[in-house]
Amino acid sequence: MADDQDKLTWRKSRFCATNACVEVARDDALFLVRDSANPDGGQLAFNDAGWSSFIAALRSDEGGLNGVER
Repeated sequence: MADDQDKLTWRKSRFCATNACVEVARDDALFLVRDSANPDGGQLAFNDAGWSSFIAALRSDEGGLNGVER
């Protein structure tokens, strides 16, 4: 992961009206995902192939997100 997490630019959806969203950042080799309500908590890390698979699953709802507001 990034050596200096403070230098990352974290982004969340413009549709996020609360602090209950996820944020995404990119370091040199990984896409990082964290909970905006707990930015010092754990993070998910994806390489390029993993990120593509993750996004494809979300878009096709393979992740079992039925009923989750997007």
